[in-house]
Amino acid sequence: MALGPASSALAALRSLLFVLWLVVTVVPWALAVLVMSLFASSTTLYWACAGWLRVAIWGCRVICGVRARVAGLENVPSAADAKGAVLLAPKHQSTWETFAFPTLMPHPLAYVFKRELLYIPFFGWAMGRLDMIHIDRSRRAEAWAKVAEQGRRLFGEGVWVIMFPEGTRTARGSQGTYKTGASRLAVATGVPVVPIAVTSARCWPRKSFLIRPGVIDVSIGPPIPSAGRDADEVMREVEVWIEAEMRRLDPQAYASPPPRV
Repeated sequence: MALGPASSALAALRSLLFVLWLVVTVVPWALAVLVMSLFASSTTLYWACAGWLRVAIWGCRVICGVRARVAGLENVPSAADAKGAVLLAPKHQSTWETFAFPTLMPHPLAYVFKRELLYIPFFGWAMGRLDMIHIDRSRRAEAWAKVAEQGRRLFGEGVWVIMFPEGTRTARGSQGTYKTGASRLAVATGVPVVPIAVTSARCWPRKSFLIRPGVIDVSIGPPIPSAGRDADEVMREVEVWIEAEMRRLDPQAYASPPPRV
């Protein structure tokens, strides 16, 4: 729903305040992480960074009026289950979910992301100290080998890998191409894939400075087995679940029916 002039002006002001909040908080936090990286474990560093993400999500809620409604957490292993590895495969509409997932999940996460993000001052520098998988997208074969090698190691250490199947953010009501990188890794390691629907573009559209108040729904689906299966088949199942769930959660945004198996 479009905002009126007064509401748009207020949303713009709140969005600006939120950006300032991110800048003011990330600089000292990132510097602290860089110092900690000289002596702290990778797990300690991860939860330290997740602490800033909580601050960011809190600021988004308090300053911009963006709330989250989460369903399906019972579909992922609990914090007490150290051996329960899963691969998270979420819908990607906004920066919001990249900040939110480490605050929602009970286990450390390792994102697979383009290495250019490491060059972002402070934020990227701190992220570079974490045990995650940064790849050069221009070298696909090399990138896949890195994902497979590091993914297998991380799963063995109790870290969950998170990959956005569409690869990049999509506009509200749209659907990108679901690539098989995540399902290939899942099949290679025998780890189940957890599909996740996220309606973040309701409040924080891609390539937009303006953040609107509202509720973001996060729906975590049941794990999809991968062992011994075809990667294309697994990803197709992920796609069908996510896109059907997106249309259930945000029916106003979709004119087309969901894909079929």
